[in-house]
This record gives sequence, structure tokens and C-alpha cells, in this order.
Amino acid sequence: MLGVKPLDYPMDPNLKFTANEGDVLDDPEKYRRLVGKLKYLTVTRPDISFPVSVVSQFLSASRTSHWDVIIRILRYLKKSPGHGLVYGDHGHNKIDGFSDADWAKSPLDLRLTTGYCVFVGGNLVFWKSNKQSVVARSSAES
Repeated sequence: MLGVKPLDYPMDPNLKFTANEGDVLDDPEKYRRLVGKLKYLTVTRPDISFPVSVVSQFLSASRTSHWDVIIRILRYLKKSPGHGLVYGDHGHNKIDGFSDADWAKSPLDLRLTTGYCVFVGGNLVFWKSNKQSVVARSSAES
């Protein structure tokens, strides 16, 4: 990977994945190991969380098209080695948590998006966002 050209984006946003596109990989274990390493890297590089979650969906049936996306993520990482979260000593061990919700303001899908994050000692240590169907949720509560 030393001679490859770096890229500006970790994944093509217009790319549509299918489970059967491309040839089956000769060494699927190599694919799984690399995806595992990328998942670990998302702790300090949340910018690759979405592409890594996409390629993680194909661990049991990985194909050459999925491998190409992993290579693209690596080329993006080569372009941006200084990006990511930095953990430092902020002089305290206070735990802070924040949450937010948009209450289905998306006109396209009318879904509720929620999210939260947790800081320990001023360092972001956990975050999550989730999209839920408001209609399904209110009918289940009835």
C-alpha cells in the first residue's frame, strides 16, 4: 500500500452494495482480520465508522467488490494520518453526557434520529446515534 495514491473520501457515497457482486475472495479470513483492525481503529477515527460498518455486513460472504472498499478506506487513511481523536489530560475525571433528538423532522423518511455522547475527563469515549420509525414506535406503544 506504500505506492498507492491517497484518496480524499473513505467511501464513494453513490456506491450500492449487494451480497453477490464480484467474485468470492480466496482468503476470507484476511478480509475478516482487516475489518476487525479497522473496527478497532474507529475508536480514534470516527470518520471511518460508516464505511467500516458497511464492509462489516459482509464478513460471512466477502467478495472482491467488498475488498475494494476496504482498500479505498486504507487509501483514505493514508491521506489523513493526523486526523482523529486525541485523548489528553484535562486536569479532571468528570463524566459528562449529552443527548439530542430531532423528533422526526426529516421530511424524506419521517424518522426520529437520536444520539448521545459520553466524555470522561474531557475526552470523548462513547457516542451513538440511531434512527427510528416514529409510526412503528407509536403503534407498538398503543
